[in-house]
Order: sequence, then structure tokens, then C-alpha cells
Amino acid sequence: MRTDKLRGRDFLCELDFTREEIDTILDVALDLKKRRAIGEAHNHILPGKTLFMIFYNQSLRTRNSFEAGMTQLGGHAHYLDPSKIYTPALEGREKAYSTERVSDVARTLSRMGDAIAIRCYGDPVGWEYGGSHAMIREFAKWADIPVINMECDKYHPCQGMADVMTVKEKFGGFKGVKFVMSWAYSPSIEKPRAVPQSAILYATLMGMEVTLAHPKGMELDNEVLSACKANAKKYGGSFKVENDFETALKGAHVVYPKAWTAIPAFAPPVGTRDEKKAQAIFDANKSWLCDAKKMKLADKDAIYMHCLPCDRGFEVTDEVIDGPQSVVFDEAENRLHAQKAVMSLIMR
Repeated sequence: MRTDKLRGRDFLCELDFTREEIDTILDVALDLKKRRAIGEAHNHILPGKTLFMIFYNQSLRTRNSFEAGMTQLGGHAHYLDPSKIYTPALEGREKAYSTERVSDVARTLSRMGDAIAIRCYGDPVGWEYGGSHAMIREFAKWADIPVINMECDKYHPCQGMADVMTVKEKFGGFKGVKFVMSWAYSPSIEKPRAVPQSAILYATLMGMEVTLAHPKGMELDNEVLSACKANAKKYGGSFKVENDFETALKGAHVVYPKAWTAIPAFAPPVGTRDEKKAQAIFDANKSWLCDAKKMKLADKDAIYMHCLPCDRGFEVTDEVIDGPQSVVFDEAENRLHAQKAVMSLIMR
């Protein structure tokens, strides 16, 4: 495909892109990783370009992979803490001398830089499901430069790119790969759905054999599930939902157990805000822990994946995450290369 078709595009959600476009981004990411490995500089790709990064939430991998990536591409990333500026807010949620309307922030930054990247979920929007994605879409509506979703309450397209990049490196491709995205127990009920939803969207888009595993009460967004079914039909893989952890793991090539919040922990339209009910669902499923015994159910060459940070001792044991089947740090590194590919293609 012509790569200039991606120039100037927002990167908000994998549903906005075709399989061919995602393949192109993936090819560029793998090429940039190879070039960095042999010491070939690519600081000529985005020389003098500026990325504004607005973080409503804390971050280790996302912030540093974007900052390092922009430096390696020859540009610069500006870190913006909403509490240290006039906090960007949607119309109707403004507070005098404390916030600034998103439309004004987006248009101002558009005059000064070349892209805006935003991370927002949870507390900043009162855990109203869809609220933070709507905010990022509002930024994109008003900005004259590309907007990148660094994770909202619905999607984490950058993590998803790193996930499929890691799978391709480990298995050489996607056909026949059994990908299990599973819920895992955590003491914290406030976990967004973005990572698992993007993971299954990408996995089905690439034509893998995908299983979504979770206890009852941990269902994901119906819109996402419908898109996964459509992807499986179109690209030749499969998609199913399983409510038994051990059954789901049998023969898996990719084991990706991660906590996300229960339906009652999000405000409408997904569920009602009932923290006690959500906690009860979590507490009833503490056995959803990835340990060595569970990994033995998977294929002998299976890999363990996690976006990090993980809740050690709850989601996974040290034996697994620090063991030979774990690829979590390859996955973390690939955030850098995947995001460099995205920025290289949309910011030029």
C-alpha cells in the first residue's frame, strides 16, 4: 500500500484501520527495530518534530517508549501533566480557572507541534465507561495534527501493536496461533478494559485462533466482541468465549492473563457503579492465577505475555513471569518500536 495514506491520520483505535494498514505499520516497526539493533541511526525521519504527551494517568512504559522513540526519530516529546496546566476538560465539565476546554487545548497545541498523544481513563472521567475515549475523540475533532491514543477506557492500540509484533517475532506469523486472552485475579478492581479489548481485536484482525477467557461478570464490550467475530470470519481465524480458565489454556500458544474490572465497577452504559458487587466477583475468582501448573496446560512452546505492570503473586507467579516462557520484556521493548513506526507514518 502507499504509506502516504497514513500521513496525518489519528491513531485512536484499531477499528479505524484495515488489515493492510496494520500490516504496514508492523513491517515498519520490525524494520526500525532491526536498524536500531545494527546501530543504524534513523534520527532523520522526524527531525525537529514535536509530540505533546498529555498524561491523566501514571505511566512507565508508555511515557518512556514515546519519549525515547521521538528522540531516536530526531524529534522531541513534551510531557504535559494535566494538574500542572489548565486541565483539558469536555464542555460541561469545566471548572473556572482550573480547566480549559478540550477544543481550545487541541487548537492551541496544533499551532505549536506535530502530534498530540493522550492517556486517560478511570478517575479523570469518574470511571464512566466510554468517557475517556470520547475525550480523546474530541481532541481529534479539534486538532489539526494527528492524535494518538496512549490508552483510554476502551482501547490501547499502541499496546496491541506491540503484542502482535511480539507474536510475529516468536512464531514467524499468525496463522494457526492459538491466542488466549484471559482475565486474572487482582486485589484491585479498578482495571480498565483497554488492553484485553485491543488484544483480541488485533489478534482476530491478524487471523489467529482467539479465545477470550473470563469468569461470568467480567464480560467485555459487545461492540468489541462483535468486531472480533467479524474479523475472524473475514480473516480466517476463529473467536470464542470461555468461562473456564483451565479449559481455555489447553494447547494455547499465547497465554495472556490480565486483570480487568468487573461490569459493576464501571458506570453506565456497561454496568452500574457498584464497587461491593464488583469486589465480590473478584474475590470469588482468586483461582484465576497463572502459575507453572497452569502453563503446563498450554502448548510446550507457549509464551506468557503481559502488558505490565503486573500484580505479582495475584495475576501471575514469579516462576512464570521470570521463567523461560515469559516474553514480557520483549513485549515491553516492542512498545518502543511499534510506536516509532506509528509516529513515522502519521507525523511525516
